[in-house]
Amino acid sequence: MGKKQRRTRVRHGLQGVTLCISTALVLILLGMIVFSVLTARNLSSYVKENLTVTMMLGEDITDPEAKQLCNDLKKRQYISRITYISKEQALKEQTEAMGTDPSEFLGMNPFVASIELQLKAQYANSDSLKWISAALKGDKRVTDITYPQDLMDSVNNNLNKINLVLLVLAALLTCVSFSLINNTVKLGMYARRFTIHTMKLVGASWGFIRRPFLGNAIGIGLLAAVLADAVLAAGVYALYTYEPGVLTVITWQVMAITGGTVFVFGLLITLFCAWVAVNKFLRMKAGDLYKI
Repeated sequence: MGKKQRRTRVRHGLQGVTLCISTALVLILLGMIVFSVLTARNLSSYVKENLTVTMMLGEDITDPEAKQLCNDLKKRQYISRITYISKEQALKEQTEAMGTDPSEFLGMNPFVASIELQLKAQYANSDSLKWISAALKGDKRVTDITYPQDLMDSVNNNLNKINLVLLVLAALLTCVSFSLINNTVKLGMYARRFTIHTMKLVGASWGFIRRPFLGNAIGIGLLAAVLADAVLAAGVYALYTYEPGVLTVITWQVMAITGGTVFVFGLLITLFCAWVAVNKFLRMKAGDLYKI
């Protein structure tokens, strides 16, 4: 009898390990999708906020006037960063790029001062830039506004497509994850269906019978989530050691939301699946247990 009990405990232990590993693998895939969606969103904002809108200033504008204009622009809600380039700085940059000083043979500085603007991500689109450009041109000190229209449209279109694909994958994987974990939990419950029936025969209430199974499911869900988060964290660390610049888009918020999603999903899905599976076997009569 003792050997039989030990074999039963070993078998149940192996089933628990299998369920934990299976759940962890599914949670890793889910975490990767959530991580990709959040990272793509940050990448979208990063790219948009680094697109440059250039304001060309009049030839007779002085440095104090240009700096005052910069201060006025900083108060506008759609501006993220401002960089002022004076005539002298523009000449210096072009001289370094061309290898010769244009003012030597022209007899004058051919460049004008300019202000480079980086917009906030939500304003870096064609519709917003139309009225922003019109508002900026309303200032008499501004002679022209230039920005990479084609590049901006291409970036927005591509990022929207990527986000849509990732969201569809996330929805599909959530359904697949639920199905896989549900089937795995059911298999574990199937192996213990006679134990459930025996507890019913001795008069145990449904709540009393459910309690250990639900507690076991919670433990497995928590352990699987911890394992999945550990693997995902190791992947992020490996990515960071390869390219430290990824922390520009992989923020602590992304990692916290991903880890929290994996943790909550792992806990809730195993608990829900265990509840459904236990109730299924609780409703069965003795004869039905042999027909499954």
